[in-house]
Parts: sequence; C-alpha cells; structure tokens
Amino acid sequence: MFNFNPSHKQAFKQGEVALVGAGPGDPDLLTLQAFRFIKQADVVVYDRLVSDEIMALLPENCEKVYVGKKQADHRVPQDGINQLLVEQAQLNKKVLRLKGGDPFVFGRGGEEAQFLLSHNVACHIVPGMTAASACTSYVGIPLTHRNVSQSCTFITGHLQSQKDGASNTDLPWHILADQKQTVVFYMGVKNLPMIIAKMVATGRNINTPAALIYKGTQKEQQVYKGQLSNLNDLVEQHNIKPPTLIVIGDVVNVFDESSLKNIGYLSNNE
Repeated sequence: MFNFNPSHKQAFKQGEVALVGAGPGDPDLLTLQAFRFIKQADVVVYDRLVSDEIMALLPENCEKVYVGKKQADHRVPQDGINQLLVEQAQLNKKVLRLKGGDPFVFGRGGEEAQFLLSHNVACHIVPGMTAASACTSYVGIPLTHRNVSQSCTFITGHLQSQKDGASNTDLPWHILADQKQTVVFYMGVKNLPMIIAKMVATGRNINTPAALIYKGTQKEQQVYKGQLSNLNDLVEQHNIKPPTLIVIGDVVNVFDESSLKNIGYLSNNE
C-alpha cells in the first residue's frame, strides 16, 4: 500500500511506516493529517530540522530515534535509515518517519518510500509545508508577484556528489539568469561563494536583491537582506549558520520595512 490520496483517510496500522513532513518548524503549520499520524506513533525516526515544539506533540511512550544529518556529519547513513525503518515496521510498530519541511522536497522521501515498498512495507505519504514557501511568507517575501517574478525555482545547495564527495556544479545555471525569476537555494550557506560566482558568470545581475533566512518560522528566525554582491559579507558579519534559506530575486524588496511591520511581519532581527 502506498497512500498518496489523503481523502481516503486510511488508518495507521501496526507494521506500517508514515513518511510525514513536519514543515519548517512552527507547529501551527503542521497539516491535520500530519498531526493525526504524529499522535499515533509507536516509534519516531526523526531529523535534525524537526523542531522541539513538534517533537513535544509525540505520545509520551513513543520511542525516539535520532538520525539527523549535518554537512560532513551523517550520524546514520541513508542506507542505515532505510534499513532501520524496515526493521521497526517488521517489529509490528507504527513507525513515524518525521522529516523537516516536505519529505519529497530535498528530503529523500522518494528514496525511503522506494526502499520500504521494495521490502513489502506499507507506506503512507504525508506532505508538509516546504521551507521555501513558508519561511519566505513569514518574513514578507512573496515567491512570485505578477509585476516582478513569474516563476520560481528551488535548488539544493548541497553541491557535492554523495558517492565520492567531489564538487558537483553541473546545474542549469544559465536558466537562473532571468531577472523575472525567483531562485531559492536550500542548504547552500557553505557553498554560497560558488553559487554567487556561478549565477553572475551565467548572467544574473550582481545587484539582484537577495535574502538569507535563518530558522524561518521559528522563534529564532532572522532575516538578512542585501544583494548578490554582499551576501558573503552578511554571512561573515552575522556568523550565519545552517539551516538558512537563500532567496534571490526582486521579490525580496516587494515590501519595504514599514509595510512589513504594518501587516504583522517582523523586520530584520527584531
């Protein structure tokens, strides 16, 4: 069973796995379906980007298994996570695979679902709100705007081969040069100098507005606005670390700071 259709409201049974998107951190952004699965879990296998507030929603007797990844520090390799999910399901548990954002947006949800199904483990898919849409909205940056940006592209900032660690810059950089396009990089702070160099070399204006959003939607949220030309300086000046979203495009400046305050958004660092 591979449940892609939430209208079925199928039960979470013993021996099944639910791949659940926890969203970017604010528990108010959980879907009702995600909340329903969270409250039924016997064991949760969770990532680094799942917030403490969401973890607090789990049943008291739920077993917690941390498999979070940082750059160059994967506590449990992906193959080990896949096998762990199968083993826990075979113990006749309701297994919750809880992932920040959406499992199918740079979350390896597709890989995990394939592995589970190939081992005859029933799998529920519960989408979550991905960081690009939620974090930008929380700081007053519309991903698209009729007069400014007619498209948006999400790109992984992990520009390394998972097999040999070699640099992988073979992205369609040329299509990112259009000034009427918003570009969002996930997990790209470490590779920011290369990202900027590639975008400028393939035609993106060095003065394009840009923003860095740290821990968007959470209480630690910070947003730093500038241009492609000074994003590196902002990272060094404020010691910006992951998880940080990189947003590039004229949409960054659609609202001025006074407007953001009036409509309930928080301006930079307040």
